[in-house]
Amino acid sequence: MRNKLDDATWIFVVVQDPSGKEQFLGLHDEKTDISYIPAFHNRDDAISCLIHLPAQKGIKYEVQAIMYGDLSRDALENNFSIFLLDGDGKIIDKIFPDQASKKTH
Repeated sequence: MRNKLDDATWIFVVVQDPSGKEQFLGLHDEKTDISYIPAFHNRDDAISCLIHLPAQKGIKYEVQAIMYGDLSRDALENNFSIFLLDGDGKIIDKIFPDQASKKTH
């Protein structure tokens, strides 16, 4: 069963360069031409999946919690979708920018 997401729900993302110019890890799906931010319902899944995500050499990555409402606003402002993933990197749900502020599960 999927967890309900509202603006106050804490989810987990990967942050690049957390001690410097931090930003969310964003990915691009070449098949669908969609840019997205991978997000997770829990910290353990995010940490498990981190080794499967592409990384740039010399950049530090860290799992951090963020409220879903804050992430969805940032995603919308930067033309990103949010893909909820499990610990193996399997897509659980796709949330698109035009739906991000309205969607619940």
